Parts: sequence; C-alpha cells; structure tokens
Amino acid sequence: MRRPLVIIAWLASMHAGAADLVSIYREATHNDSILAAAQAQRRAGDERVPQARAGLLPSLSLSAQTNWNDLEVSNRAPTLAIQGRRQYNNNSYSLNLSQPLFRWQNWVAFEQGKLQEALAEVQFNQARQDLILRVAQAYFDVLFAEEALKSARALKTATEQQRALARQSFEVGTVTITDVHEAQSRFDLASAQEIAAASDVEVKRNALRQLIGHEPDVLKPLRRGAVLSRPEPDAMPPWVEAAERAAFPVAIGELNLAVAERERERQRSGHYPTLDLVASYGESGAGQSTFGAGSDTRSKVIGLQLAIPVYAGGAVSSREREAAALRDKAMSDLDTARRTAAQSARSAFLAVTSGLAQIRALEAALVSSQSALDANKLGYEVGVRVNIDVLNAQQQLSTTERDLARARLDTLLSQLRLKSATAALSEDDLAAINALLE
Repeated sequence: MRRPLVIIAWLASMHAGAADLVSIYREATHNDSILAAAQAQRRAGDERVPQARAGLLPSLSLSAQTNWNDLEVSNRAPTLAIQGRRQYNNNSYSLNLSQPLFRWQNWVAFEQGKLQEALAEVQFNQARQDLILRVAQAYFDVLFAEEALKSARALKTATEQQRALARQSFEVGTVTITDVHEAQSRFDLASAQEIAAASDVEVKRNALRQLIGHEPDVLKPLRRGAVLSRPEPDAMPPWVEAAERAAFPVAIGELNLAVAERERERQRSGHYPTLDLVASYGESGAGQSTFGAGSDTRSKVIGLQLAIPVYAGGAVSSREREAAALRDKAMSDLDTARRTAAQSARSAFLAVTSGLAQIRALEAALVSSQSALDANKLGYEVGVRVNIDVLNAQQQLSTTERDLARARLDTLLSQLRLKSATAALSEDDLAAINALLE
C-alpha cells in the first residue's frame, strides 16, 4: 500500500512548482529515443548530397608497387648473352585522374540526393510533431488517471459515510438489514475502484517516464472552468484542404514520387554513352631486366575516354521497368496519403466540435447530478428515499465527474490532432494549453 499513499500525497499537494505541458515536452526533446533516432536519420540524409555530388567531381588515385624478381635464363644459342641468373627490384608508381564530362546518371543522382536530403528533413519534422502528440497524450492520460483516482476516493468516502449512517439507522430500527448490506456492497465496490484507479495512475506515469527518462514531477491539472475555444477556422472544408496540401505524410509522398521519377530517369540513362577526361602520370624503375641492363621509364598520358553501352543482357531495360513500376507505386502511395490526411482532418474536426458539445452537456449533467444527490440525501433523512437511492445518486455524480474530465482532456488532444493533420502543430500550441492549467 506504499505506492497508493505516495500518489494520494501527490494529489493532495499544492501544484505550485509542478511540471506543465511545455516543460515536459522540452524534457522529452532531450530524452525521447524515437526523436533521437529521427535526428540521426536526418543527419544520415544530409550526407546524400555530398555523396551524389562526388559523381560530378574529379577522382584522383595514387598507386605504387615494388616487386622482387628472381630470374634464371637458359638459352640454346650460346652466342647470345641473355642467359644466367638475375635478381633485382622493380619499383613503380602512378597518379591517375578521371573527370566525368558527360555521365547523365550522375547528374540525375545529384538531383536525387537533394530530394532525399529534403525528405530526411520532412521526416524529422514529422517525428518532432509526433512527439508533441505523444507527450500531450501521456500528460493527459496522467491527468485523467489522477482525476479518476480523486473521484474514486471521493466515492469511497461518501459510501463509507452512507454505510455508517445505514448501520446507525438499522440499530434504531428505521431501516432493514438489506440497506446495510447494500451500503456495504457499494463501499466494497468503491474500494476496488480506488485500487484500480491508483494502479492506473502508476501505469500512466510510467508511460510518461518513458518519454522524459525520469520519474515525472507533480503535473499541473486542467483549471476548473477553463473555457476551450472552437477551431479557427470553424468549418471543416478549410482544414481538409490544408491537410491534403500540407500534411507531413503528403509532403513525404510527394518527395518519394519525385525521387522515384528521378530513379526511372537514372536507370534509363544506362543506355546513354559516357565521356570522361582521363590523365595519368607514372614512373617505374628496374635494377636489371631479362636482357641484363636496368631501365627507368616515365609516362604522361592525357585523353578522352568514350564508352557506348551496346548490350548488357537486358539488365538495363529490366531496371528501367522496375523503376517505372516503383514510380507508379509512389503515385498510388501519394494518393493514399492525401486521402488519409483528409480523413484525419475530418475526424479531428468532428472530435473537437462534438467534444465541445459533450463538455457543455456534461457540465449541465454535473449540476443535475449534484442536485439529485442532495435531494436523495434529504429524502433519505425524512424517510421518503431509501439507501439505494442515495448510493445510486453518488455513483452517478462520480461517473459524471469522470466523464467530464475525460471529455475536456480528449477535446484538447483532438485540437492538437487537428493542427497535426495540417502539419501546423508546434510548441506554441502546447503553450496555449498551458494557459488552461492551474
């Protein structure tokens, strides 16, 4: 029971100095492993341009070798002097330069590299936006779990009081033993709900700890009576259009399509000739030779090298067809991304508007539930209501409080998801929610 006592101490404490949504998000940006992986992926993507640019720049190589020779020559013509055994070294080195003059596939690869660098940047921005949603989800889950625990404890206290009242009334003969059993049953149920709620708080706090890398502090709850604003613009079509145009999955799909189109062009260029400027400089020396005397040579070469592909077993044409099929796949994936983004925007907009309506209805229901509980308590005291009526009213009030807390937090999260559907979600949106916290 140690953990529930610690949780109760948290809930009973004042929230001065507690962590808020922005501070939790900033901690997550430094500790979340998923975002760290996305950052590493972006750094890897940044190297695509230098790698592709290398195909347009000259290449220079230096090679050297030394060989030990042990020759034994026997000649059937005794008049020739090229016979006997000779041992000597051969040493040589060469410097080779190659500058592509026309290699169309390298130019296309360079354009691909720039697109892939942009793709890595968009994917990182999407991961950063996803982190905002994951932090908000984990934060709100903790707040709701704590609200549910408060409600469960309040219900347990109320049923305990009602149980004690039922026992007193039974002792004086104003109620039957059935009322006592009913009160005891509701108290036991409330105790079980409190235990489950305390466990859920631990589970939700552990999920938040996974994002920030340490045990979270006390979190600032949503302020009582905080007014949630309607989406701006307050109409669905503008959000859907923005999602189809600017959502991160759509941007990723567009870049993937552009890369696939360049890949098809690159594979087609396998049919094109290539032209390179080549140059080399080399020196070699040998202590002796087969004919006896050693020699030193020096060479300088410069020229143009033309290569014309004629036939490669059909591999080039096959790769071109493969690239064309992958381009068609990228087009279909882009269409799917646009439809999914539009549906996400519609769902989020409806979740916000229906959530706001649900909040208003639950706020009215909360007032009615409190009035019903007060009336049933009074009726029980004067004998026109039985114990079960009071217990039912207490249960209804607890359920309404919990549902209202859930609706408020879900609506806030839906507002963030609506912004996310159009790639417009940022830390400023978390700061706006901070203004609604205690």
